[in-house]
Amino acid sequence: MFLKLINLSLLVLFPIAWVAPLLKAGLLPFFALSEISVLTGVQSLWEKDVFLALVVTFFALVAPYLKTIGLALIHFRLASPRLLPAITLMGKLAMADIFLIALYIVLAKGVGIGRLETGWGLYMFTACVIASLGVSFMSARK
Repeated sequence: MFLKLINLSLLVLFPIAWVAPLLKAGLLPFFALSEISVLTGVQSLWEKDVFLALVVTFFALVAPYLKTIGLALIHFRLASPRLLPAITLMGKLAMADIFLIALYIVLAKGVGIGRLETGWGLYMFTACVIASLGVSFMSARK
């Protein structure tokens, strides 16, 4: 029951994490920082690079949400447990975007141009992905 509750809560928490500020970025230290969320980042990618936008949209939005829905279907016996390996793979793919965000932060801070601060949404999004991985791991062990 605990796994079901956590997994169902992720259906609400993921969309909140997508709109929460991941980063605050600005060019000069004296000006206000712009907040960047998963959705605003994906939105600006669609304007500049459609292929990269498709990749990020899949890793950041589609993969974790499909995985969460798939686990819910298995938990409520509406889908076969044989789907667990595919669902676990979806969770691993979802973790890739957190790595990319972390790499972006390290690169931006290393170059030293402007200011970059992590937002609370980065921690929330990371926690959602890790919780989702934990739920799938525990579900596979059952």
